[in-house]
Amino acid sequence: MTESYDITGRTRLFGIVADPVHQVKTPQAINARMAAQGFDGVLVPFHVAADGLADFVAGLRRLQNFGGFIATVPHKSSMVALCDEVDADSRLIGAVNCIRRDPDGRLIGTMLDGRGFVQGLLSASIDPAGTRVYLAGAGGAAAAIAFALAEAGIASLTIANRTRARAAALAERLSRGYPDLAVAVEPTSPAGHGLVVNATSLGLRSGDPLPLDVDKLTAGQVVAEVIMEPETTPLLSAARAAGCRIHPGYPMLAEQVTLMMAHMGAMR
Repeated sequence: MTESYDITGRTRLFGIVADPVHQVKTPQAINARMAAQGFDGVLVPFHVAADGLADFVAGLRRLQNFGGFIATVPHKSSMVALCDEVDADSRLIGAVNCIRRDPDGRLIGTMLDGRGFVQGLLSASIDPAGTRVYLAGAGGAAAAIAFALAEAGIASLTIANRTRARAAALAERLSRGYPDLAVAVEPTSPAGHGLVVNATSLGLRSGDPLPLDVDKLTAGQVVAEVIMEPETTPLLSAARAAGCRIHPGYPMLAEQVTLMMAHMGAMR
């Protein structure tokens, strides 16, 4: 059923910025929450390519009735330089995904992916503490998840990324905050890890290659996604076939909704 919104000149506007944008689930989740709370606001998707992001953000500063937006693939890292203020953790992570527009047009960014991901695991009774983790990706979401998993007390982290330099840079930033965490950036396979996480965009588009060697997955591992659409990605299908426990991407968003709304001032 399609939701109906009574949009007036007093309605507060919010957005989610992505490329592509068809897969996003945030508008449904946040609009339903705002409606339930009686908050006069609406969040809409914006399809913006990387080469148009700076111009798009500059325009948002001029919108007096715009409250903030969520940045997702591929814009999380780029948004750090486009914000006026970023909290210390997000700057160390190197990405933001939730931006508030203050009345003077200043943009205040934070990164909520990691906290949402770990809370999503815990909500499914998956405790990462003491676990060896294999993380595919070293971009914005991956970095946030790496920091949150480190804070949650994982035993070790293996970072698998196409560009080794980017994985090494993430490992170096992690070492500043968590010097005792064992981090490897020369992965060969996900074998031997209790938790395997895809924090790349591979699986979002039809025909994408798999983000890791699924032939090395074994029963008893937990395989988790950040992708929400499709709900069951090719990786999760392969993991299920291998006897793994699978964890989809939606719980990460569900846990972030309250945090995002609070940051953007979208709550009564």
